[in-house]
Order: sequence, then structure tokens, then C-alpha cells
Amino acid sequence: MDTSSYQNPLTGRYASDEMNFNWSPQKKHATWRRLWLALAQCEKELGLNISALQLQQLAAHLDDIDFEAAAAKEKELRHDVMSHIHVFGAQCPDAMPIVHLGATSCFVTDNTELIQLRDGMKIIRAKLLRLINLLAEFADRYKTMPVLGFTHYQPAQLTTLGKRFSLYLQDLLLDFDHLQTEVDHLPFRSVKGTTGTQASFMALFNNDSRKVKALEKNVAAKMGFENILAVSGQTYTRKIDFNILSVLSGIAQSAYKMAGDIRLLANLREIEEPFEKTQIGSSAMAYKRNPMRSERVCSLARYVMSLPANAAHTHATQWLERTLDDSANRRIVLPEAFLAVDVILSLLINIASGLQVWPNVIARRVAAELPFMATENIMMAAVKAGGDRQQLHEAIRVHSMEAARKIKAAGGDNDLLDRLKTDPLLAPIAEQIEALVNPAEFVGRAPEQVTEFLENQVRPLLKRYAFELNGKTEEINV
Repeated sequence: MDTSSYQNPLTGRYASDEMNFNWSPQKKHATWRRLWLALAQCEKELGLNISALQLQQLAAHLDDIDFEAAAAKEKELRHDVMSHIHVFGAQCPDAMPIVHLGATSCFVTDNTELIQLRDGMKIIRAKLLRLINLLAEFADRYKTMPVLGFTHYQPAQLTTLGKRFSLYLQDLLLDFDHLQTEVDHLPFRSVKGTTGTQASFMALFNNDSRKVKALEKNVAAKMGFENILAVSGQTYTRKIDFNILSVLSGIAQSAYKMAGDIRLLANLREIEEPFEKTQIGSSAMAYKRNPMRSERVCSLARYVMSLPANAAHTHATQWLERTLDDSANRRIVLPEAFLAVDVILSLLINIASGLQVWPNVIARRVAAELPFMATENIMMAAVKAGGDRQQLHEAIRVHSMEAARKIKAAGGDNDLLDRLKTDPLLAPIAEQIEALVNPAEFVGRAPEQVTEFLENQVRPLLKRYAFELNGKTEEINV
């Protein structure tokens, strides 16, 4: 590692090898060469004078790129695409005359970026599926465990732990749908020429529109695309970048919600992220068990959520058929958006794989708050046993206020049930009171909701994409 210059933490510290490669110079420039080969092959098939030897030479040097020679040539020419054409041509001397024939720079730059966007989304899709699978298992395992619900971060009615995690799952399913829509409909620029009119290709094919249209379709097919932009300027519309970054922002939003909640629950000691045996939580406070994985998720998610606005400005400020002020910006924004979401999902997969649930802490918190929530049920039971509803309401109100005062003023336990059991007005049901405060009776349809959600939405999705669920488990830097 070169420690004397800045290192991007996304590439050097956090992101997976797979996503790093997708945005690497090797992938980028090897794809340029594959595009040049596909263009030459399709031009030959449609009648241009390109020999088999020329194609063989191109095909023989798709990956052995001399980056030092390309950098030296770029210093001379001040043009990145032309520098790589010269270096490629030097390796394929017979093919040099037909490399890039009829094309403009955006033939390789834009089409390559569309390929990287497509392949990057597929990497994200596989990780999203693994995360969905893990959370589905967790939601199913804990669908009946009562937990204290919170609204406004104040105690509210009970829910279940599995139901709470089904909320994160639902967000991720919505993100998956948006992601898959972009994968399914992502168009290729293919061959459009310098201002999108295909004039250079019309000249090559003697104004034969059918051959130019066939060339466009055939090149796209060779690169794995069915959809082709109907019209373009010199570049593909930067609206595509905005749409894809919006999907990545959506995943980041869902990730932040889940990781933020885990941070809150870690403070309550109800749920904690994985913590390794020799892991240090604080350099000063040896007892600390900080939720640093979840904190990193939230940190990176904030960055990703900020990027669609950047892409919106880039799209809005493209003058006429093109301007180059998008280039430097997009070299940073597109890779970093994907690298950051890649890290976020790797972290969430790691967290979901080792979540620590503390049932006794959860049960104690439920027990501390449930008596207040159960008072209406207790009052109804007493009325059924012959009591006066208004007298009972006042008695329960007074006992509740006193119990709450004791908790807040003296730090005592919630003794509301003991107070109610000894009140003469509630004597007819005193022996029933404990049974009336069974947490399982206060979670409504939460367990059924989880079961139905998993059966109707989650498992069909996982079954449809089962082939992507066997990805490797990655080591994460913590």
C-alpha cells in the first residue's frame, strides 16, 4: 500500500473485491476493448471490409492492457480514449486501421458505464437477497415474542420482535422491486455517433438505414442488452444515473432505519449486533460494547442518500447534445454510490447473521409497562363481575398514578398489579388479574401478519431468485 497518498476508504478498507473490480480500471478498459471487438465483428457481418485476422488480433488482447503505456500516451494526446486506441492498436497492428471505426468516445465510455451500472446492480441484488433471507428467518423465529412497542420513542402497545423486523423487510422488498425494475429496463446506448444521429455509420454503410439499425441492435446483443435508447445526444441521458442513484438511496434509507433502530435497542440492552470475543468497544471505557457496525451503516447511508441530488444537477446541466462537465463528477459519484451500498449490505448481512437477542431484558421491560396497558381489560373484567364502571375507572386511575409516581420518584418497580389485587372494588376478579396481563394477549395479529407476509411476499421472491442466495460470506473490516 502506498501510504504517502490519499486512499479511498471504500476501496482500500470496506468494499468487496467483486464491487471493487466492477469499477476498476481493468474492468473499464477491458470492456472498452470488448466493445471495439463487438463493433468490428458486427460491422464485418454487415459487409464492411474487416478481415478475420483483424478480429483475431483484437480478441487475443482483450485483457492484457499496458496501463503505463496508456498513461504515457494520454500525456501526449490529452485524450484518454485515443490513448487506449493507440495502445490497443500497437498490440493488434493489423487491426489498428479499423479500431473504433465510425464511433465517438462515448461509444466506449457510456456503454461501458451502462455495463458497470448493470453489473453493479446485480451485485447489489444478490446481497439484498441474502439480507432479505436472513431477516425473514429472524422474523419467523421471533414472530410470537412480545416486545414493547414505541411511538415517539415512548412506550406504546405491544408488538412482537418478528413483526418489528418485518417492517425492515417490507422496506427492503420495495427497494428490491425498484432495483429489479432498473435492471430489467436499463437501456444500452449502442452506436449513436457524435451527436446521436448515427451519421458516421450511415456514411460507412452507404446510407443503408437497415444496416445501421441492425448494427445498433447486434452490438447491444453482443454486450448482453435487449433494450436500446431510441434517441440520444452524444451521451446516454444522465436521467438514468439519477434513477439508479435514487434506487441506491432507497436501499440506504432502509438500511439506516434498521441500523438506527438496532442502535436504540442496543442502548436498551434488548438486541445487540455481533461483538467478537477480543473486540474492543472503547479505548478508554473497557466495558463498552458500541454498535459500531450499525453506526458505520448509518454513516455511509447518509452519504449515499445525498447523491441523487448531485445526479439531478448533472442531468439538468447537460447543454444541448453534450457537455463534459459531467465527466469528472460521475467518475466519483457512480462508483462511490455502488461501493458504499455494497459495504452497507455486507455490514447488514454480518449484523443479521449474528444478532444477539436478550429475552429476559425484553420480558422485564414488557412486564414493567404492560400493567398500565392492561388496565382497560382489567376494568372490563370487573364490570362483567358486577362492578360499577365509573367507580372502577377512578380507582384504577388513582392506583395507576401512584404506581407511576413510585417508579419515577423512588425508582421502584411497577407495583400496579399488587395495588389492584388488594383493592376491594376489584376483589371479585383479584385471582384473574395475572391471567389478564398475559403479554401474548396484547400483540393482536402480529404473529399472523408475519406468517402471511413471509408466505405471500418474501418466500416467493426468495424462491424466484434462489440461484443468487449462495454467495460467499465476506470478511468485513471492523
